[in-house]
Amino acid sequence: MSNLTIRPLNTGFVPTNPFQYHYHHSAAPFLKDVPNEKVALPVLTYLVEGGEKLLLVDTGMAWTERANEYHHPGSWQDPGQDIESMLASAGYKCSDVDIVVFTHLHWDHVFYAEKFINATFIAHKREWDFANNPIPLYYKSYEAPILGVKSPVADLEMKTVEGETEIMPGVRVFESFGHSPGHMSVEVDCADGDSYICVGDSIFVLGNLNPVPEMHYDITPPGRFYNIVESWKSIAYQKARAKDADHLLLCHDETMLDRIKENPIIGAAK
Repeated sequence: MSNLTIRPLNTGFVPTNPFQYHYHHSAAPFLKDVPNEKVALPVLTYLVEGGEKLLLVDTGMAWTERANEYHHPGSWQDPGQDIESMLASAGYKCSDVDIVVFTHLHWDHVFYAEKFINATFIAHKREWDFANNPIPLYYKSYEAPILGVKSPVADLEMKTVEGETEIMPGVRVFESFGHSPGHMSVEVDCADGDSYICVGDSIFVLGNLNPVPEMHYDITPPGRFYNIVESWKSIAYQKARAKDADHLLLCHDETMLDRIKENPIIGAAK
């Protein structure tokens, strides 16, 4: 019987336009009540507690000035939202974390990584290879040296994996390519007897799970992707793999903020 639980930690907010990022433009005519203006979305990480090791899924976004200047204008991180402070609010130090699993290596998932001095860092091999040699279109996403900045993961010793891999008892990763070349999701068997999937950005918002009958779509594809075929298949696969939408834990979906208020610990024994 698993003792694992998952604690969501919000590390800031990034404003993006739904029809540039959240949803593919082809679906726009059929989406109701979706604003055609920037929406500030959270940037969530997930702390897996109760296991033989303390595991963190992603380390979150940068401080306001870095995020606003180099990435999405208007992004911000409130005081106390950096991952070090968020962990402290839960009673931990960065040095307590044994494993950091990166769903992918975009800037808003990797900041403050250098503070995890005792952690083993894990990413998909395909993602690590691309992050170290991105095409110019992705220089900003991966904070390429040519920009005059240094990515928080640049000096890390990264353990790379491929395929479906057990990270520790009750925690495994599997490939969910499409948003980025080597994106992967983290599935956790929790104390309530259910499995939850930390999907990173492979599913951008819960609306991506909805079909669009008028277009014969079984999901609503995102607007931001590296490979739309892989992205589509990853969304459809995880929709089928999860018990239901409540068992898919997204990085950027607004509804997670209300869920955290009601239940700050996911997967606890009933």
